[in-house]
Amino acid sequence: MTAQTQPAAAGSSFYAGMKVLPKAEREAMYAVYDFCRIVDDIADDQQGDPASRRVALDQWRIDLDSLFAGGEPGVAAMLVPHIRAFGLKCADFEAVIDGMAMDLDRDIRFPSMDELDLYCDRVASAVGRLSVRIFGMDETPGIDLAYHLGRALQLTNILRDIDEDAGIGRAYLPREAIEAQGIAIGDEIAAVIDDPRIDGAARIVAERAKRHYAEAHRILSTRPRGHLIAPRLMEAAYSELLRRMLKAGWTAPRSRVRHNRLALAWTLIRLRLGR
Repeated sequence: MTAQTQPAAAGSSFYAGMKVLPKAEREAMYAVYDFCRIVDDIADDQQGDPASRRVALDQWRIDLDSLFAGGEPGVAAMLVPHIRAFGLKCADFEAVIDGMAMDLDRDIRFPSMDELDLYCDRVASAVGRLSVRIFGMDETPGIDLAYHLGRALQLTNILRDIDEDAGIGRAYLPREAIEAQGIAIGDEIAAVIDDPRIDGAARIVAERAKRHYAEAHRILSTRPRGHLIAPRLMEAAYSELLRRMLKAGWTAPRSRVRHNRLALAWTLIRLRLGR
């Protein structure tokens, strides 16, 4: 674990799940987390100009390609030992970069359901595909878990962060869900998300997230091979977050629903005892 990694991860629910892993797996997950935070910060840098941010993302692509071709790793040097130890794939790292580029190319506003699903695959399920290799899962259940749990987590984040995303000019709720409520989509994000009917649109997305959680839970309940406390914790914690958001609703003004840290700690203890 690098000196930079622990503080970056320590304030997150991610950290609670990862610190129980064996040392090699834990350090690999922290490195993946660092990679994700770095490229996410490039995409979300509201001060930097788009051209320089694009150059920074492209440098990651160049250096990853070089690393996997046996050349110099450049900015990706921190990933080298973990790629070698766990067989991590270049395509998954580059999928994450592709997802960040979607934010950089234009501020995403009310995408189609298909575009949203692609975005979730890149920024979340691709991270899951890297993670399940580190967890030591077999290929089929691992890829299936990454598909469903990644999408569930990302949709939950989108539903939690509606107002924060609007503050930086982005809106990830899908166009089909908005239009199904009879809400007209114009240039102003606020006019859409402050419409009382937005609650119905958010619930459509929430139902999709619930189906992904159910599939992730089903996969985990078969007790596949691997270090699975971390994904079990994420599934339990974020599905509970979604349940609480469903209870509160999404009609403005919205209060941000947060993890219950005591409940999170208890869930972690329960999962460790139940291994």
